Amino acid sequence: IKLEPSWKARVGDYLAREDMRALAAFLRERSAAGTRIHPPAAQIFAAFEATPFDAVKVVILGQDPYHGAGQAHGLCFSVQPGIDVPPSLLNVYKELQRDLGIARPDHGCLLPWARQGVLLLNSVLTVEGGRAGSHQARGWEGFTDHVVETLAREREGLVFLLWGSHAQKKGARIDRRPAPGAEGAASLAVVGPPRLPGLRAFLRGQPVPGAARPGADRLVVAAALRSRRDRIVRCSRECSHMSARSSRTGRGVRRYRRICS
Repeated sequence: IKLEPSWKARVGDYLAREDMRALAAFLRERSAAGTRIHPPAAQIFAAFEATPFDAVKVVILGQDPYHGAGQAHGLCFSVQPGIDVPPSLLNVYKELQRDLGIARPDHGCLLPWARQGVLLLNSVLTVEGGRAGSHQARGWEGFTDHVVETLAREREGLVFLLWGSHAQKKGARIDRRPAPGAEGAASLAVVGPPRLPGLRAFLRGQPVPGAARPGADRLVVAAALRSRRDRIVRCSRECSHMSARSSRTGRGVRRYRRICS
């Protein structure tokens, strides 16, 4: 298994557990039986490769990969260039355009976001073609729980966006206390799914429904969120610029694939 070095140092040991070995055996068996598994094996851990541990600023948690041909490439909500933008991502784009005036890219590749500190992580990292949720309860949830717990424990001021009911269950894994010696606090914003009104409230900096639970300490969306609009603008403009530049040069999908490879 190829895992980006900063992540391997922190969560690599988890992959040696017996349940993860069983998961690996299951994936090999399904593949040997001719089952198409998404994303391709080389891209299963693409989210970690694109966003090293110390570079993470925002964590977007999805459910499981898209199960259509050619869609999934290891980043949640993102699709390969040349593939139609899914409804969930299209709604994110619409809100960015409505609220911030950012033109919608004509592709769904979110690799520019990942490279600027947005960890695009699904709760389950593989799926079988045409069978949504087919690899749930096979072991991935424990691994991604461990990833979330490690981030919340060792980093401060992170923003967690939990999109989808399965991802929202991971909210219990997020330690709201400051990391040892840190001045900030782990921040949590629950928004999802992205077709619901909470997304626009988040982008506008308004209170987000579900960001604080009754009886719990109010979660402070502070340092990490003060620059959230700037980060989203930069990421989205890079996506738009990538799209426009590709159109001008006439290279189309070929250029997207090179950027997103």
